[in-house]
Amino acid sequence: MSGPGQRLLVVGAHSADFVWRSAGAVAKFVRDGGEALVVALSYGERGESGELWKEPGQTEERVKEIRHGEASRAAEILGAGFRAFDLGDYPLEPTGADTARLAELMRDFAPTVVLTHPEKDPFNPDHPVAYQMVQKARLMTSGAGVESGFKTAPPSEFLVFEPHQPELCGFVPSVFVDITDVFELKKAAMAEMRAQRYLQGYYAERAEHRGNHARKVTANKDIRQAEAFMRLVPNVVGSL
Repeated sequence: MSGPGQRLLVVGAHSADFVWRSAGAVAKFVRDGGEALVVALSYGERGESGELWKEPGQTEERVKEIRHGEASRAAEILGAGFRAFDLGDYPLEPTGADTARLAELMRDFAPTVVLTHPEKDPFNPDHPVAYQMVQKARLMTSGAGVESGFKTAPPSEFLVFEPHQPELCGFVPSVFVDITDVFELKKAAMAEMRAQRYLQGYYAERAEHRGNHARKVTANKDIRQAEAFMRLVPNVVGSL
């Protein structure tokens, strides 16, 4: 999936989403010679920054500034670029122009792999909206071999990363990425997300759980940590 000339686009509803769910995969992608870009549709300034709002005299703009710094540093640790759309959260309500903006970014970046949230999440109002936005932008981007009246990019692989409670989101993993050799990078990236320290232990443990599952699939005892993803479109291979 990764290698020279390959490009990974990760789109999260909030600025920290990519770290918890795909930091290891991003680090592996870059380490293998690919290029990665992270897009945050919002900073999560209203719904996911509770620790920051405990500070006296806190303001929304200051929270955004802090969250931007956290995400930028985390992306840099992983070797990825970072862009923020700053569309607001809780609720995230993108306009047609916002979706067109994301589609234009996709056309310019021409990702070979796109990652985002699953279609369902009963506990978060913004994650399903992000999925719908990414799915629509991706379709607007790719002509899929059909001549179009607008600039297109080749079809990408399309996967979703693991939500907080997968069994309630229709998430069934179809891809495990072994992140054992980049797990320290993932932990370092998570450590930058000081506004959500409470999630760092949870997602470190989740990587251990998925590492156990990946070992069972492969019998490779060297796998210690992994991240789980679900394909939304088939991948094409020359042979089995």
